[in-house]
Amino acid sequence: MHLVPISTLDDPRLDDYRGLTDVALRRKSEPEGGLYIAESAKVIGRALAAGHQPRSVLLTEKWLADVEHLLRDHDVPVFVGTAEVLAELSGFVMHRGALASMHRPPLPALADVLRDARRVVVIEDVVDHTNIGAIFRSVAGLGADAVLVTPRAADPLYRRSVRVSMGTVLQVPWTRLREWPIGADDLRSAGFHLAALALAPDAVSLDDFAVDPPERIAILLGTEGDGLTSAALDAADSIVTIPMEHGVDSLNVASASAVALFALRVRAG
Repeated sequence: MHLVPISTLDDPRLDDYRGLTDVALRRKSEPEGGLYIAESAKVIGRALAAGHQPRSVLLTEKWLADVEHLLRDHDVPVFVGTAEVLAELSGFVMHRGALASMHRPPLPALADVLRDARRVVVIEDVVDHTNIGAIFRSVAGLGADAVLVTPRAADPLYRRSVRVSMGTVLQVPWTRLREWPIGADDLRSAGFHLAALALAPDAVSLDDFAVDPPERIAILLGTEGDGLTSAALDAADSIVTIPMEHGVDSLNVASASAVALFALRVRAG
């Protein structure tokens, strides 16, 4: 680690942090550049603990002590500037103190992700980064084993997803399915019962489904507006719905994931 006071924003090494609020730009450049942004000392620490390698760090001087010990074994530049300069560079006020540009690890093979899993979540076409991060946090907190992301779903390593997940997206095994819903056949071949979380006349209540659940379950979650596609529903073994009251028909997808994961968690013994 070596400190680099920011004297000019023209330094090309700062390009990783430039204009981070432009979602369309970041969605394009982060995966192609093989990088993602970790925000806050806690998230940076989780990224490093997962074996991810930093390229550089950006912070104000008052946050240096929070990350200095994390970077003891990493020879990377740590750019230090005022809050005003960092806001001008990144496009937002850095309330969480520090950003790190991290090299993306290669995604694991589907077979490796599923090998020892009993509960997995399939995120179909969800594009809101906040929901993606919240789902990962639920998966980590409630003891599910892995997440599978369909080709059109948002990037779990986008800055906001990582932040909302509290860095758990860096801990939970996940990969992106190459095809969907063809990928459902791979899950079924691996012994998973596909449970689609959706509203349907023939849906079974989550309460009833959780009484004697299958040994291995893949919980299918759909988009924020339309829910699961008809193709996903056709591919499912069961359609499961969360019992609701007071005329409310459904929950936000991230909230629904937490309810379902809690009900279907693997209990000891």
